[in-house]
Amino acid sequence: MTQESPGDAGPTAWWRSAVIYQVYVRSFADADGDGAGDIAGVRSRLPYLRDLGVDALWFNPWYVSPLADGGYDVADYRAIDPVYGTLAEAEQLIAEARELGMRTIVDIIPNHVSDQHEWFVAALGAEPGAPERDRFWFRPGRGASGDEPPNSWTSNFGGPAWTRTKNPDGSPGDWYLHLFAPEQPDLNWNHPDVQREFDDVIRFWFDRGAAGIRIDSAALLVKDPELPEVDPSHAPGQHPYVDREELHDIYRRWRRLADSYPEPRALIGEVWLPDMRRTARYLRGDELHAAFNFDFLTCPWQADRLRECIDTTLRTHAEVGAPASWVLSNHDVTRPVTRYGRADTSFSFADKRMGIPTDPHLGERRARAAALLAMALPGSVYIYQGEELGLPEVEDIPVERLQDPMHAQSGGTDPGRDGCRVPLPWSGDAAPYGFSPPDAAQEPWLPQPDRWAALSVEAQDADPTSMLTLYRHALATRRREGLGDGPMSWLDSTDTVLAFTRGEHFACLVNLSSAPVDLPAHEHVLLYSRPLTGGQLAPDTAVWLRLSPTSDERSRDGIRMER
Repeated sequence: MTQESPGDAGPTAWWRSAVIYQVYVRSFADADGDGAGDIAGVRSRLPYLRDLGVDALWFNPWYVSPLADGGYDVADYRAIDPVYGTLAEAEQLIAEARELGMRTIVDIIPNHVSDQHEWFVAALGAEPGAPERDRFWFRPGRGASGDEPPNSWTSNFGGPAWTRTKNPDGSPGDWYLHLFAPEQPDLNWNHPDVQREFDDVIRFWFDRGAAGIRIDSAALLVKDPELPEVDPSHAPGQHPYVDREELHDIYRRWRRLADSYPEPRALIGEVWLPDMRRTARYLRGDELHAAFNFDFLTCPWQADRLRECIDTTLRTHAEVGAPASWVLSNHDVTRPVTRYGRADTSFSFADKRMGIPTDPHLGERRARAAALLAMALPGSVYIYQGEELGLPEVEDIPVERLQDPMHAQSGGTDPGRDGCRVPLPWSGDAAPYGFSPPDAAQEPWLPQPDRWAALSVEAQDADPTSMLTLYRHALATRRREGLGDGPMSWLDSTDTVLAFTRGEHFACLVNLSSAPVDLPAHEHVLLYSRPLTGGQLAPDTAVWLRLSPTSDERSRDGIRMER
């Protein structure tokens, strides 16, 4: 096992067990009535987040941006976009959240910048071959007149990964690389200016009290300078722009920076790779502290697949001494209540389409059970805003209101990600549901469904069976039972039931079969995702149990399921 860094042990290693709540600022709470969420709105709702029971807040980008990709096209990493507020307000938010027991994680996007970033503006204004262009990937096109892109790489949003420029005299010029939207030119991480800039940006936010950074597209930064075509049979680490070995030197340097603070800061990577062993390499003791578990997020609602995912996660993370993480949703994927109600309960961008039927009642049952499963597993848990309200994916947004570039660049075949980014409902019977003030001058930037009154925080506050009540009780119980980082043991069960213990006296069971199952011997029920029937666990239901320390059922191998 890789030796752990000093920052990975003891009470300061908060990231190993934290409940981290993702705040998509634009859709969280709008204080000034312009239809977009803002920092003042978040500050007004900090007591809600404290009472929910979270340990840290992760903020999606709040920097100056033209919003070509929801803020992931950054024009200035050291300034807050005026739509959201000011740098002083962000500093105040970080301090106020910490006073309430919640740390702050900020998003850093090192793969690309906005085409309105001063570096790229200077690059476009320079002649081909000028040093201002060396911070990016400018190349002449192929063909006699350079009309073809430099290679056949494709954008993650669809279409080519290259856009042609115009020379200062208006003639067709070189092409530049963008693995996402054309408004997001990729940076050249071989350039020392790029490395120095992001070292300084990270230090800038750590100095303002941020307890961690979330690294966007963490496996994409480094490119093969030859820009070769993608070979599907490439060896691990040899892809021209994914998971290249040179990345680890960058993250080792950032780890030294993070560990230099009296309270170590956390580095959390968005590392989306098909091989979890490759992901775990980023979590070695001198690199990142944690990474998002996309295998778990995209896993179908099947007991065998979930168990395999959990086992692989825990094994590969243990090999490098890193904590596991458990994620059910985020700002890029179909919300669980909708996803789990479909025939195909997994998630992939390639298969994301409009009009796929879903059973909302089935989806809600499974989402409730999945929440208890995730919160009971060893490690940290991420909650995307609105998940605790059971919000569904909004799939009937008028096309003219869609803003996500994935929809446009796919030619309309991909619905984009706006459906999981619709502003939250806080109170009232009609839009804006307390998201904006009653006298707001503008409606919310994305339309809220008429049917959301019953899903508001106000409505769910008064309902002991609501999703919000379940999340509050589960997070309080998780804290009380010490269900963060630590060991777990599987219990004997049928192939369609997940059953495991955490410590000597706690068990979690999730029934993914089509029939009720009996519970093991236990002292009492701590929590369930929906009521037990005749003492049995219904399909698509999870339960947390207090085990009796003197139960005759206990053995070295765990607890035998009663038949």
